[in-house]
Amino acid sequence: MPDAQGRPIARALISVSDKSGLVPFASRLARSGVAILSTGGTARTLREAGIAVTDVSDHTGFPEIMDGRVKTLHPAIHGGILTRRDDAGHRAALEAHGIAGIDLVAVNLYPFEEAVREGAALDTCIETIDIGGPAMIRAAAKNHEDVTVVVQPSDYQAVLDDMEALGGATSLALRRRLAATAFARTAAYDAAIARRFAAEAEGEMLPSRMVLGGARARLLRYGENPHQSAALYVDPTAPPGIAQADLIQGKEPSYNNLADADAAFALVREFGPPAIAIVKHGNPCGVGVADSLAAAYEKARACDPVSAFGGVVAANRALDGATAGAIADLFTEVVVAPEADADARAALAAKRDLRLLLTGTHTGDGDERLVLRALSDGFLMQTGDNVRVTADMLETVTRREPTEGERADLLFAFTVAKHVKSNAIVYARGGATVGIGAGQMSRVDSSRIAAQKAADASAAAGEDRSRAEGCVVASDAFFPFADGLLAAAQAGATAVIQPGGSKRDAEVIAAADEKGLAMVFTGVRHFRH
Repeated sequence: MPDAQGRPIARALISVSDKSGLVPFASRLARSGVAILSTGGTARTLREAGIAVTDVSDHTGFPEIMDGRVKTLHPAIHGGILTRRDDAGHRAALEAHGIAGIDLVAVNLYPFEEAVREGAALDTCIETIDIGGPAMIRAAAKNHEDVTVVVQPSDYQAVLDDMEALGGATSLALRRRLAATAFARTAAYDAAIARRFAAEAEGEMLPSRMVLGGARARLLRYGENPHQSAALYVDPTAPPGIAQADLIQGKEPSYNNLADADAAFALVREFGPPAIAIVKHGNPCGVGVADSLAAAYEKARACDPVSAFGGVVAANRALDGATAGAIADLFTEVVVAPEADADARAALAAKRDLRLLLTGTHTGDGDERLVLRALSDGFLMQTGDNVRVTADMLETVTRREPTEGERADLLFAFTVAKHVKSNAIVYARGGATVGIGAGQMSRVDSSRIAAQKAADASAAAGEDRSRAEGCVVASDAFFPFADGLLAAAQAGATAVIQPGGSKRDAEVIAAADEKGLAMVFTGVRHFRH
């Protein structure tokens, strides 16, 4: 017999877009004597599986109308869901109007988020807005004292387990948990709709009221530190990326692994040729572009092999065996790529703890990305830094023009600087970073650190001179004084790229001319806090 809080399930209404697990779930309900109401494609699927079903239109005595827009919006449905079983007045109303109680509502919603993710036009998106589904879900969740509501197939088994343990009933604890999941689901669904309409009606990504929604993919072992709790959530309207990547091998990525993987993935997507980025603690410690991924990896690793140990490696195209073999030679936490061939998978399989994440082909260019940062009593929201500086945006401000090779390296270095925590200084030569200074409170300190990194890597390789000699230097923001530029010149830089815009631009330009440097302004700043 069910306990005092158990509520037996005699009648269920099932109407789902996602039909995974549907037939086994409904079959178990039917074998337990549960009468099943259903609609449209769900009813058809159940009948084809030999499960007895009553159409909602037969139950209500009212047909589906307006191309299915109106089918469950009826007192016979909502009265059956919302009635309180312990209220004599409610029971009398059911009897007076011939309404049968509904004890379980299993509903998932029209795929609105998928339509948004696929870039569907507004009219198409509108037709995937579910009305009856959220109404039934919210009604059942409100009345969870008496009604069980299920909005995702992953919860079917929990319901069946409770029914088996409680003689065909469900516990209040389960119903409350499922009600919380249900309200969160309808909130996320409405959030996606609100964002799509705001983009259309207000013409901007930052509307007057911001609503967010995400589905928890999994709990993480901990957050940035072991005493912090964390979870991974997926934005159902976003194109696939790190959050939705397939884990091919290795244990579940940590909070820090995922953050670094996202940073590395965003960086390599900037480049057309084969590119590799190695990221550690949110900053790149080496980036390379070349004719092959293997060559790009060697360039990236050579920049700062000490910091590369235990880092995250990202590639902008399918990983091959040669590149994977080189990566496997150095302890690496995570490897991210769109795909990996059989040789690459075999090479990495020898490193059992290494995590291999495959994102699939990513066609989006990041234009719709929003960046969120929490405050103690609110949050900041901004659009992504999607500006890509091109050759035609460069303004030479010194007497000397950069050479063709310098110009290519300047654009490369400035692109990398965009992904380095400010103040950011990047030394580069030949499509490879040779020194990176990140996250310093003064730009001159970043310049000195980047120069020291270049010198250290050269010394470790037994080279006679610093790799910074003959390189170019990129600064994510203007040089407020000439000292940062002079530090770069002292390290061996021959050309400079920076946004410009300082009150002391003339002083900085004069210092560059005195040192024989070529310098270009971009007019674009890339702060990254």
